[in-house]
Amino acid sequence: MEGNFTIAFIVTALAGLSTGFGSLIALVVKRTNMKFLSAALGFSAGVMIFVSFVEIYPKALEALSAVYPDRTANLITMGGFFGGMLLIAVIDKLVPDFENPHTMHSQEELDELREDVEEGIDKSPEQNKDALYRMGILSAIAIAIHNFPEGLATFTATLRDPSLGIPIAVAIAIHNIPEGIAVSIPLYYSTGSKRKAFLYSFLSGLAEPVGALVGFLLLSRFFNDLTFGIMFAVVAGIMVYISLDELLPASEEYGEHHISLYGLISGMLVMAVSLLVL
Repeated sequence: MEGNFTIAFIVTALAGLSTGFGSLIALVVKRTNMKFLSAALGFSAGVMIFVSFVEIYPKALEALSAVYPDRTANLITMGGFFGGMLLIAVIDKLVPDFENPHTMHSQEELDELREDVEEGIDKSPEQNKDALYRMGILSAIAIAIHNFPEGLATFTATLRDPSLGIPIAVAIAIHNIPEGIAVSIPLYYSTGSKRKAFLYSFLSGLAEPVGALVGFLLLSRFFNDLTFGIMFAVVAGIMVYISLDELLPASEEYGEHHISLYGLISGMLVMAVSLLVL
């Protein structure tokens, strides 16, 4: 595993910093391809759900079975799985709906915001701009909080098995793109500065590698079958929750139901084939 440390950190950092890529899309591209984004988010959900149930959960159970009898190992694995879901649910509960970075913006909303800035037309009272600025900043903070456990999940999976961790990182990266949009659009509209909008979005993604490093420093001395089993179970729960609570609803919001479904199935299929090949 020591030889995988560098790979795990780079992969985790790239996944987190894709929020900056989402920001660039929002600030540079005149019109976002919503159907493509919908399919990509569905694809990401398919990868996460499939790999959680087919690879990560069984690996967690396998590691814990090496330490405990089968019944005990099963109970701990289930507890870790639902504990991971609870962790992300609590984080979401602590973030008010208005500032939640997973509130999606329609193409019409994005176009209207861009037009207001590019034409220099101030149609809103100053307090509305302050509210948008607040939303952008708090969205960046909320994303950073979400990215912390995601970074640990990606890092841990890659450290244990790069062939498993890299597809997870790709899925996380795809799901971070709309979060970058959620931060940059309100900040750009409220400040008129592309640089500030990109910077805050980029910084929020740094929480992913930071979460990986902090988690590694705290847990590295305890890495064994027990800790890996528990962490993998928690990771599986986190990823399934993210898929059901964030990715699939966002995918349907950006596109159509069947586009989201086709993306989901494609993600599962690609993950299944990659596991067979690797």
